[in-house]
Amino acid sequence: MAAGKQKKKWSKGKVKDKAQHAVVLDKEKSDRLNKEVNTYRLITVATLVDRMKINGSVARKVLKDMENEGKIKKVVSHARLNVYTRATGAAE
Repeated sequence: MAAGKQKKKWSKGKVKDKAQHAVVLDKEKSDRLNKEVNTYRLITVATLVDRMKINGSVARKVLKDMENEGKIKKVVSHARLNVYTRATGAAE
C-alpha cells in the first residue's frame, strides 16, 4: 500500500425500525377501517398495512369480509395479490 492510504472501512448499514402493527382489531381500528376504506380507489393488503398500521393477515381477513358484505369489489384476483376498489351504485 502507498504511504498514507488506509484500508476502506465498511459501514454497518442502515438499521430499519421494527414496525409495531396491530395484530387484533379493536373497536377504534374497526370503525376507522369501515369509514376510510370505502373512500380508497385502490385497495390492497399493502395499502391497509401502510395506512392503518395493521398486520398483513388481519388486512387479508378484513378485505375478504368487506367483499362479502358488498362494501368493496374485487378487480384483479391472483395467487399473491388481490386488488379491490370501492363498490359504487353504478358499475364503473
